[in-house]
Amino acid sequence: MRKALTGQGASRGTVLGRARVRLPHALQIAEQHLLPEEAPAELARLHRAIDAVRAEMHVLRARLHGALAQEVGEFLDLHALLLDDPELLHGLDELVRVRHFTADYALRVQRDRLAGVFEAMDDPYFRSRVEDIDQVIGRVHAALHRRECELRGFAGEILVTESVAPAEMAQLQAQGVVGLVTTGGSPLGHTAILARSLHMPLVVDCQGALDLTNDGDALIVDGGSGRVVIEPNADDLREHQARERGHVRERRQLARLRREPTRTLDGVDIRLFANAESQDDVSEAHALGAAGVGLYRTEFLFLQRSELPDEDEQFRAYRDVVMGMNGQPVTIRTLDVGADKTDRTGLTLRDEPNPALGLRGVRLSLMRRGLFETQLRAVLRASAYGRVRLLVPMVTCGEEVVAVRREVARVAAQLRAEGLPLGDDVPLGVMIEVPAAALALPAFIREVDFLSVGTNDLVQYLLAVDRNHEGLGRLYTPLHPAVIRVLRDTIRLAQRHACPIAVCGEMAAAPEYAPLLLALGLTDFSLHPGTMLEVRQRIRDCDFAALQAKRSALLRARDREAIERWLAGVGA
Repeated sequence: MRKALTGQGASRGTVLGRARVRLPHALQIAEQHLLPEEAPAELARLHRAIDAVRAEMHVLRARLHGALAQEVGEFLDLHALLLDDPELLHGLDELVRVRHFTADYALRVQRDRLAGVFEAMDDPYFRSRVEDIDQVIGRVHAALHRRECELRGFAGEILVTESVAPAEMAQLQAQGVVGLVTTGGSPLGHTAILARSLHMPLVVDCQGALDLTNDGDALIVDGGSGRVVIEPNADDLREHQARERGHVRERRQLARLRREPTRTLDGVDIRLFANAESQDDVSEAHALGAAGVGLYRTEFLFLQRSELPDEDEQFRAYRDVVMGMNGQPVTIRTLDVGADKTDRTGLTLRDEPNPALGLRGVRLSLMRRGLFETQLRAVLRASAYGRVRLLVPMVTCGEEVVAVRREVARVAAQLRAEGLPLGDDVPLGVMIEVPAAALALPAFIREVDFLSVGTNDLVQYLLAVDRNHEGLGRLYTPLHPAVIRVLRDTIRLAQRHACPIAVCGEMAAAPEYAPLLLALGLTDFSLHPGTMLEVRQRIRDCDFAALQAKRSALLRARDREAIERWLAGVGA
């Protein structure tokens, strides 16, 4: 019987496929015991399974590049750390060797133990880590029986589930899954970001999908509108085919925009910079005619390794990016790895009570001066090969900017004394991603050469909503009057001081938000190359002056619905 459901569109595209329903994971294994003499062999079997999962994650990590290396890699790194955690491993060993539990039952007992500890914590970040424990234990359990992890799809299927971990996304696409429907999640969460990078249609927060969908049902999923149709009728199928033909035409039109200018209908030139973290990203950005690299993430050099990259390794990586952009500016962000982005080098604190508010970004750099000096030396040496800008994350006040500028000057003088080449001018910018930075900006804007607004963290901190919290998807939105006002004030202040400003978060990568950002006066966007053509097309359809004239109506909007109506009114 036909049923129509509505969720939130999170990744555009329309797809028709077979439903594959995955209910929330729970490891249900009855209590099982071994004979004492069987324990050594069972323990060896368990260790082989753990080693197999380590190898599996290592192979998957090695295949990642671009946005996937950053977003998926963080989750794989976390799962790899969990696999090496003494609390998990020693507990499993004891349960098998001393208590003579089977490996399967030991996994269940240890899972319940660790989950109980995390669930008892007051901090929501740590409570949410139970999902990671389940995924790691599930992988080991699958390896014990030499079968694929339970979250598996097949060609032509649409996965209907409560949530999908970003670490599973690339794997699902490789298996042939063509779309996703989740009952939780947010359009701006990690999973949605990855779905857009993979061009996989996704509808999130689709209530009732698990209850009303059966394995094998035909599904139409529209990741733009958020509409899901179960067992579509003839009219639904005709509409789907028409939308599909429209998407094909749209993709052909977008392909013709690769070298076209990003210019509004009334002749205003907008600059589209690329977010990048690999040579593949840089090559794609160059091919798409990007104005430069607006955000080069350096974390990938530090993650999933046991030793810190030295100066020469960092220098070569940064130099190659600079030369790859052939004279276009490259904005290199200093290290933004904290306890929320796992590493094995000992950089971060393992037991921070709240990683999102902990030792990360500029705080980590200023505390670990040797680490910071090494990175600055590498960046400044790379500046001899092209136009380099230095971007500092997680800034909250002017004192941090002054300290960084002083350190940059000291390192530059040191390099010159050593006879090493470096650029004559390396502009220093800061990320506006903490509300304190936005509020304090008038006091220190003269200390910076440019600004970059990281809307992902800014929205999260401003609204006190974890963007990856499955139950809070509807609360995490850039379409909140407070977010709009902070953006307006920050852009206006930057323009008053002739300070270049870009938006580099997911908001800049969403074509539907382009009219809003243009209305606020933004002329520099920084986004992943995968969505650059769509954003370019949307901007080319906009009239900059007309949007400016409608800005006051946008600023009068009192809630999300009013802002959505404003967007609908300008043809979003």
